Amino acid sequence: MCGMVKPSFIPPADIRALRDLVRYRFKLTCMITGEKNRAHNCLTVSNLKLDDVFSDIFGKSSRSITEQILQHPGETFDVAPFVDSRCKTPIEEIQDAVDGAISTEQAVKLRQCLNHIDELENHKAEIEREIFRLSDKYEEVLNLIRTVSGFDKNPMTAIQVLSEIGGDMSVFPTAKNLVSWAGCCPRNDQSNQKIKSTRISRAGSYFKPVLVQIANALIKSKKHPEFTIRYRRIKARRGHKKAIIAICRMILTAIWHILTDLKPYTPEGFLEQRPVKRLKILTTSQALNLLKQRGYIIKEDTIPVT
Repeated sequence: MCGMVKPSFIPPADIRALRDLVRYRFKLTCMITGEKNRAHNCLTVSNLKLDDVFSDIFGKSSRSITEQILQHPGETFDVAPFVDSRCKTPIEEIQDAVDGAISTEQAVKLRQCLNHIDELENHKAEIEREIFRLSDKYEEVLNLIRTVSGFDKNPMTAIQVLSEIGGDMSVFPTAKNLVSWAGCCPRNDQSNQKIKSTRISRAGSYFKPVLVQIANALIKSKKHPEFTIRYRRIKARRGHKKAIIAICRMILTAIWHILTDLKPYTPEGFLEQRPVKRLKILTTSQALNLLKQRGYIIKEDTIPVT
């Protein structure tokens, strides 16, 4: 079309291979979650309330108790030998939580769920080893991405970003192009003075969940005021969800700049000074009238007589 139609973003072959494995890992994670929910349902309908006494019913202590129940269904036993010494829940509460009986049908279902979980975990570990092998050549790019807040905890999060957008930012002329491609840009659908929709697009279905998860963690941290300040300012007028997407746009903008300039992340660019506007400066009488208009009752300070 003589250059009239812009080409779509197609990453290099090695990035496409890495993306395929990362997305398959995401599918395996979803399958593991589904099987864990089914196993949890088997315990619940059998009146085995392990979730009340353990934070993770698939942890070491809980899994040992579950194996004992499956090997000896319907029999009462002492849970003390199966509980790890680091467990803070009293043994009496754990003993009361296993006061139930699992049927033969539920035992068969639970056994198959646990076996499937173990099998999926092995597949996931093998896929992760291959992912780390393919991403070795991009170690410099990954180290730059990990300088952004939230990407330094789990090494897989930086690889997920790399597998989706690649390491070459020349394909995105500006940071806004990257944000729009990732589906974190609000829609501008307006006719005359009627705004029809501001919903974000469905693009980035594998990419946006990672950004949203990191954004939700950053707004709770006191170490990153550049994100918390912006989140609170937008949430006050637009709500939580739109504020979280705004934080995702900040993260993507930071990633575009560090991969373009090949410099680590610094928060100075987001910590802007916002001076008080003259229109927001009120006299004492104006402030009192404003409070009265909004329903507040003004009382004089009373000093108690001693």
